[in-house]
Formats: sequence, structure tokens, C-alpha cells
Amino acid sequence: MFHSSRGIFAFFIVVLTSVQAFTEVLADPVEPLELQKIMQSMGKNMQLITDGISREDWGLVEKTAPLIANHPQPPIFEKMKIFAYINTDMGAFKSFDEKTHEAAKILGKTAASKDGHAIIADFATLQDTCLMCHERFRKPFRKYFYDIDE
Repeated sequence: MFHSSRGIFAFFIVVLTSVQAFTEVLADPVEPLELQKIMQSMGKNMQLITDGISREDWGLVEKTAPLIANHPQPPIFEKMKIFAYINTDMGAFKSFDEKTHEAAKILGKTAASKDGHAIIADFATLQDTCLMCHERFRKPFRKYFYDIDE
């Protein structure tokens, strides 16, 4: 009899722990997405590029542009949440991302040439790709994932 009581108790603990863990995963809307951290890092890199351009430090621009082009990806679980939210806008989201990657790669190559006018033009293209994506997705993302109205 004692043995079966322990089995029932152990089963109860496993179920209770599983339910608690599942509830915590579902009830954690305040935790920022890794995507938010990635975007903040890219913003800092854009500021570094702006600083490099303003000081004509083409080496800094050349070194920083690939950090935007090859930015980290969110974890797969987070990507699934984002893709589920985006749903039919997935093509637009991926297109903006690809354009941003390509513009940053081009900027890095142009910076190696030290052609200030071309660098500024390519940076404007990069900024435009960011802006297009932000105009389409930032406000709805912030509302959906963080319940923030702008």
C-alpha cells in the first residue's frame, strides 16, 4: 500500500510541475523577444555607421555593415511564434529582411572603396529598407507581443 501511495504522489508532482511549467510559458508576454534585442543591436550598429560616415572613417563602416547583414537570428521557438503571427505577410517580411541584408552587404563593399558619396547613397538605401519594414511591422508587433500602442 505504501508503494502505491508514493507512486500516486510522484505522479501528482509530475503533473503539477508540468502544468506549472506550461502555464509559465504561456503567461510570459512581458519577456522581450530575442528579436527585440537583435533589433536594438542593429540600431547600435546603424549608429556606429552614422558615426563612421560623419567622421569619414570608412574602415568603421566597412567593419560594421556586415554585422547588420549577418545579424543573429531569433531562436527557432521564437521564429515559430513570429511566423504564426505574421502568417500571410511572411513574404513581405522575408523580402524586407533580404533587402536589408543585401543593402548592408553592398554598403560594406562600397566602404572598402572609400567613395564617400557612394557610401552615403548605399547607407540611405540601407536606412530605407529598415524604414519600409518598420513602417509595415513595428507597430503591429509591439501591439501583439507587448500590448504597446504607439
